[in-house]
Amino acid sequence: MKKIEDCLLLEVYLKNEHIQKLFTHCDHPFQIRRYEAKEIVLHEGEAIDGLYIQMSGRTKITTSVITGKALLLRFCSAVSIMGDIELLQHVDVQSQVSTEERTDFIFLDKQYVKSNLLQEVTFLQELLNHMSYKLQTCTTASRINLLVSVETRFASYLCTTRNTSNLFGKEIHTTDHHEIASLIGTTTRHLNRIIDKLSVTNTIHKDKKQIIVDDWEAIERIANGLRYE
Repeated sequence: MKKIEDCLLLEVYLKNEHIQKLFTHCDHPFQIRRYEAKEIVLHEGEAIDGLYIQMSGRTKITTSVITGKALLLRFCSAVSIMGDIELLQHVDVQSQVSTEERTDFIFLDKQYVKSNLLQEVTFLQELLNHMSYKLQTCTTASRINLLVSVETRFASYLCTTRNTSNLFGKEIHTTDHHEIASLIGTTTRHLNRIIDKLSVTNTIHKDKKQIIVDDWEAIERIANGLRYE
């Protein structure tokens, strides 16, 4: 993590319509924190140090399960708020947040938020909107992880990952099938069976560490509109 001293960049971020709804004025002690790809922003179970507002990039939210593995809850892009539940409920970090690509956050210290912002009605109202959306996405993730087939979960994962950037095109870059299997709550063996099944129907094919989707319409049908976001 790097602290970025860039007044012009901060000014651009503060002009974002979502930020202007959140804050009635912009003289708070804002800080830009930048994380490179695959960095952990928040560790599950650790004390929260402040409010994080994602302004760029892509993050992955996971939660640990009894097996010690990580289960995927959702992907986040700008503008997303993290640390709100922890600050309001006085609890430790509930889910792990890691970056998928370089990501910037606006950060505000915990004590400042508690002493100043939690007294502002406008801030609390907008925070409630974000928390309601977060509850909705977590409910969707629970439905995906508990009620739908592994094939649908995998297709949903592919669709969600595809939406991160137009640069991906048809190629989904993966470093480890074990990680994907863990994230969608299955075994690597079962995931490989699903990949082989979809390869036989020419829906996808593998090329080294890439999964290449040949028929996105078929993947969309299997996903049935479900997304991890």
